[in-house]
Amino acid sequence: MSGYCDSAPGHPVHASYHDTEYGFPVSDDKVLFERLALEIMQAGLSWEITLKKRPALFAAFEGFDPAVVTRYGEAERTRLLADAGIIRNRLKIDAIIHNAGIICGMQDSHGSFSGWLDTYHPLDKAGWVKLFKKTFRFTGGEIVGEFLMSTGYLPGAHRDNCPIQALILAANPPWKCQSR
Repeated sequence: MSGYCDSAPGHPVHASYHDTEYGFPVSDDKVLFERLALEIMQAGLSWEITLKKRPALFAAFEGFDPAVVTRYGEAERTRLLADAGIIRNRLKIDAIIHNAGIICGMQDSHGSFSGWLDTYHPLDKAGWVKLFKKTFRFTGGEIVGEFLMSTGYLPGAHRDNCPIQALILAANPPWKCQSR
């Protein structure tokens, strides 16, 4: 992501995400769910569009609380598809709602989405992609790779000489500890 490290600092849309979120370890299920949903929403679009729509997506999906989103029915789908502030794609919206239910199941079986991720860590990207495709909807290689880099499970979010990389290393991301 060396290009992102060159272009994001100081950028009105990308700077905050690059400097304070991208690559840092995440354990909160709502944040993990939001990151997965954002990556799904971004598919086929620019990351800038997704970041610009992030506040509206956060509001539309009620803070990305998996317990709330998993209960969405046809009325909520219709509401989301009519919301011009978000990315309106039925397949993506349906996948996010479905994935909320999967995450709720992980909370029951593993204590949290984070606990589920930790159970399988470390895997290489191919292993993660295979696991995510078996577990979630709308999770191809790019979506899974970016989700895992953005949450600290895979390295590569920042280049080694990016000043943010030192902060990430100090936060001890999961990828830094490669043994189970």
